[in-house]
Amino acid sequence: MPLHRGDSKAPDDEGDRGRLAVNPFYGEANPAVSMTKAPPRHRMPRAPLPPSTAYQLVHDELMLDGNSRLNLATFVTTWMEPQARVLMAECRDKNMIDKDEYPRTAELERRCVSMLANLWNAPDPSVAVGCSTTGSSEACMLAGMALKRRWAQRNADRYPGARPNLVMGVNVQVCWEKFCNFWEVEARQVPMEGERFHLDPQAAAELCDENTIGVVAILGSTFDGSYEPVEELCAALDALQERTGLDVPVHVDGASGAMVAPFLDEDLVWDFRLPRVASINTSGHKYGLVYPGVGWALWRDQEALPEELVFRVNYLGGDMPTFALNFSRPGAQVVAQYYTFLRLGREGYRAVQQAARDVAGKAAKAVAEFGDFRLLTQGDELPVFAFTTAPDVRAFDVFDVSRRMRERGWLVPAYTFPENRQDLSVLRVVCRNGFSEDLAELFVEDLGGLLPELRRQPHPLTQDKGAATGFHH
Repeated sequence: MPLHRGDSKAPDDEGDRGRLAVNPFYGEANPAVSMTKAPPRHRMPRAPLPPSTAYQLVHDELMLDGNSRLNLATFVTTWMEPQARVLMAECRDKNMIDKDEYPRTAELERRCVSMLANLWNAPDPSVAVGCSTTGSSEACMLAGMALKRRWAQRNADRYPGARPNLVMGVNVQVCWEKFCNFWEVEARQVPMEGERFHLDPQAAAELCDENTIGVVAILGSTFDGSYEPVEELCAALDALQERTGLDVPVHVDGASGAMVAPFLDEDLVWDFRLPRVASINTSGHKYGLVYPGVGWALWRDQEALPEELVFRVNYLGGDMPTFALNFSRPGAQVVAQYYTFLRLGREGYRAVQQAARDVAGKAAKAVAEFGDFRLLTQGDELPVFAFTTAPDVRAFDVFDVSRRMRERGWLVPAYTFPENRQDLSVLRVVCRNGFSEDLAELFVEDLGGLLPELRRQPHPLTQDKGAATGFHH
């Protein structure tokens, strides 16, 4: 695999000797001539290559990547229908930001926002405000900016002297830590405790004060797939307001769960039905079932998104309101999101997400039946389950399991939990659309096939825990 750095001493100059020749069949004409030397890797070649040659060189190197369908670390969609791929190809050259030139693409974005406002029970979907983003990370940044600006407006007599803070669980996605760093907000994190691996509502309320811009609730923790108790959090903040007068809004980071709970957990109250929920985000490219990258950010009404954050740009002849961290991006993913909403509808989404949850539940049960592992979650919220080695297992650890499963093509993240539970290292399996029961059975079969050898180890063999695997949100 190529390293992501430039090296001035790399032997890539065209005059260097010892490089292997390119396969002669890569050439367009006579295979006996003209393909004697590979192009340089760290600087642009002098002359053009035939398109078929350039394609084959890049294609061959990418074969060393892992198989995305077997990547059980990622929440990101790894399979879409051929028709969706065709639509995306047709829209790759359309600039999403240019709404005058591509008004129908802009209309499809508006319809998606309206559909999500309805799905998330906005009091009046016609006045809910929202936008597409490149993913949940950008959506979270926008939501955090709105929370901070609303707080600053209410505390104009004290800000910028007072330092704002944002309350969240220690299990939040790293984008929230980035937000606090980039926008100079103090991150107040509720630690894990015992078998509680996400935010505690009462502990969160106790961290709030007059400088708190909001509390972030995660509908589907990336650590174990569990939902945070949004309704209980809002109740704790209601009680806080009654005692102190502090009115603290809630943002729901529904990167994954906001496209699962509406279909499978309809009685769960977590969305705009709770008056304290000011904004919600989701990743269209996770359980929204679209290839990366598209996300969505919605605010319950215009009051929740300060108008001063919305730029009105005279761009290519039209007035365009925009709220984004970037500008130009392709319209393909937004079109694909609308296609998927149209294609599946509520019943289709329910069927797809239920299938993923069923696969997760069966796979989790099969893993537990080996006796070598202890389940932390069972895939009954997000279609995700996390597990660690059983207390009596001494011969191997989760890092050994991850490393050995990778040898068979499976990418299973192993990682240590954060502060207060750093003693706990786990494996996590994300079940997505396309990870079928057949694939899950093969996964369990491969895991079971490794256990006899792992049990015979004298002790865990993976020395460098940090290099053993990645933890991908």
